[in-house]
Amino acid sequence: MIRLLVDEDFNNDILRGLRRRVPDIDAQRVQAIGLGGADDRVVLAHAAAEDRVVLTHDVSTMVGYAYQRIRAGDRMPGIIVVAQSMLARAAIEDLVIVLGCSTAEDWRDQVSFLPLR
Repeated sequence: MIRLLVDEDFNNDILRGLRRRVPDIDAQRVQAIGLGGADDRVVLAHAAAEDRVVLTHDVSTMVGYAYQRIRAGDRMPGIIVVAQSMLARAAIEDLVIVLGCSTAEDWRDQVSFLPLR
């Protein structure tokens, strides 16, 4: 299963719903590991060290830093960017599909955006 690192600005309703739908999900919030308020580059470095795909709403900075890591040849386990305008129910459904139909290797050096439709 894909291991997730959930950015601090991520909608908690989506995360709670995802945990209800996928009870064995390995999703770690940045606040729970002492990275609350950390620079996005630090979050991405931690995600790489722990082999966790980042789940975020942050298109303004996180995505740019992810692409910088890829260009530099640094390890980047992937980012799933969920549009803030998505309804929680739709985001949960898309994430259930993504997590159920892919592997961690599929996400390596990828930045993908939801919604899927």
